[in-house]
Amino acid sequence: MAERLIYLPLGGAGEIGMNAYVYGYGAPGKERLILVDLGVTFGDMDGSPGIDLIMPDLTWLEQNKDRLDAIFVTHGHEDHIGALGHLWGRLKAPIYARQFTGTLVRLKMEEMGLPAADAVNIVDVRPAQTEVGPFTVQFAPISHSIPESSGLIIDTPAGRIVHTGDFKVDVTPVVGDAFDPVMWKQVATEKGGVKILACDSTNIFSTHPGRSEAVLATPITEWVMTQKNLVVATTFASNIARLKTLADAAIASGRKVCLLGRAMRRMVSVGFDSGILTDFPDTIGPDEAAKLPRHQVMLIVTGSQGERRAASAQLSRGRYLGLSLKEGDSFLFSSKTIPGNEKSVGRIMNALSESGVEVYDADDGLYHVSGHANRPDIEVMHDILKPKTVIPMHGEHLHLREHMMLARAKGMSSEVVVNGQMMELSGDKLRVVDQVQTGRLYLDGNILIGAMDGVVRDRIRLALNGHAMVSVIVDEDDNVLPDAWVELMGLNQTTRGGTDLARHIEGEIAEFLERADTRTVRSDEKMDEAIRKIARQVSMEEIGKKPEVTVIISRLTAD
Repeated sequence: MAERLIYLPLGGAGEIGMNAYVYGYGAPGKERLILVDLGVTFGDMDGSPGIDLIMPDLTWLEQNKDRLDAIFVTHGHEDHIGALGHLWGRLKAPIYARQFTGTLVRLKMEEMGLPAADAVNIVDVRPAQTEVGPFTVQFAPISHSIPESSGLIIDTPAGRIVHTGDFKVDVTPVVGDAFDPVMWKQVATEKGGVKILACDSTNIFSTHPGRSEAVLATPITEWVMTQKNLVVATTFASNIARLKTLADAAIASGRKVCLLGRAMRRMVSVGFDSGILTDFPDTIGPDEAAKLPRHQVMLIVTGSQGERRAASAQLSRGRYLGLSLKEGDSFLFSSKTIPGNEKSVGRIMNALSESGVEVYDADDGLYHVSGHANRPDIEVMHDILKPKTVIPMHGEHLHLREHMMLARAKGMSSEVVVNGQMMELSGDKLRVVDQVQTGRLYLDGNILIGAMDGVVRDRIRLALNGHAMVSVIVDEDDNVLPDAWVELMGLNQTTRGGTDLARHIEGEIAEFLERADTRTVRSDEKMDEAIRKIARQVSMEEIGKKPEVTVIISRLTAD
């Protein structure tokens, strides 16, 4: 074909988070491109110790940035916008988003010193259209756990694509847009129907229909009313509907509301500024909350996923902004623990329990509903749109494969497409046309590093094996001074026989240095290799660990 339609996920396909999806149309290798979302995932101490954020490696897109016409943002969750502040400068394409989402993006970019006012374009929902290159894009309101979420209707010369973003079927979402089946049926009948549906797969294994955000108001209010002392609740800061439900429950029970956590205060502020929050209860600061009787206060705090610097963790460790929890207080996790965060959340729960705080979670479904479509709701979207082909996205491989099998069982073409697979969408069936190298970038402190740079790998090796530093001195006549010096970190200091491990290693190295020939002594490389081998071997024999070893060879000169 002279021209083709392509799809290329750079993140989010085969994993939860880090969403970044490329669509292109044009002659092979010269397609005009758009990017949908640019998000992050979060590091953990097991696989990426010390890493704050992980984001997709955009090397391929950077190499083709002259073909990138726009970035479209479906909604304001971190796994969809979190990398824009860090990576937009490498692409410099105009960003299109709705008001609430665009405000969050602008704030992120301003924090990084980027020209947010010029880069971010605020758009209206359908029927408003944005034309970029060969694409005509509409933002279609859809329900999710953050306001102003949108599916994208992407019209191309090769047919219509619907990119759902994250969504659920919720006709009473409390705050934000309701799911509108009439609108989506119209989408399905226009432009010859939907050729491609790129669809959220997160909850494909949940077989019961999703529940509305509105069903939580009664159980949460009843729970707050039964608590006798200070009440604390945590949830995702971006779930403004949940924040409103919690705050309304506090007011109904005669309590004042105090928001703790920068992200939570920001979300509420942006909600007011963008006009989606009009009746959120008045709040008080931590100083006023500390002065009131405990039964008259409800804290709504950040840190539902166990983040160690968030308000929940700080409160579990003692005091935060002059507030502390006591025996008889109550703490509600109005959220689902994201897989991988169980240990962090568990630590907070246990610390609270040890302080005598009553801990409640959302496992029974009373105090939380998911923001993603369950399997029956995904089928609703299939049935309304009747796409020719379904591309499962936003999920781990098991989710994508299950979604593919569901689509095929309903008579639709479908394939699992993972990060780096460039698919041609022009024909009746998906076809792999290229394999693009993908990877991850790590935000280490305030520096971006590549996953293959070795920094995290070395950090893990140090954590697992410990470290030994060995210093030796060679004089101007190439004579090695008799005493080596060894310093250990992250290793047991004594051997199995009770002797000092560092001294033991020093003794073995000293014996080697006494018999080392001149050729070895004159070669830093040979000295390094031999000393490293001795230090690791002695450590392994004595304590069962092979440490990482740094050898420092200081050579004196006649001057």
